[in-house]
Amino acid sequence: MPRAWYSRIDSYLLENEFEKCEGEPTIYIKEKDGKILIVMLYVDDVIFTGNDDYLIENFKSVVNEEFEMTDIGLLRYFLGIEVDQNKNGIFIS
Repeated sequence: MPRAWYSRIDSYLLENEFEKCEGEPTIYIKEKDGKILIVMLYVDDVIFTGNDDYLIENFKSVVNEEFEMTDIGLLRYFLGIEVDQNKNGIFIS
């Protein structure tokens, strides 16, 4: 199942103007008019960030409809890495 899901979301992202990162095939980047959206896939997780709030919210909405995903909020832990996001910046440990 994970392979089929990955294949489906890979096709979806490529069809929607994302480019696959050459050095890391699980990272996709969409850039237009100085606005950037970066998406990373890991098994059945999707992590994304960008520099435009509208682009991020729109992506969340569209992906949720297309793939029936759940938004669990800001990234806190990923692959054993703790992520702290606050007004002073983003800290990982």
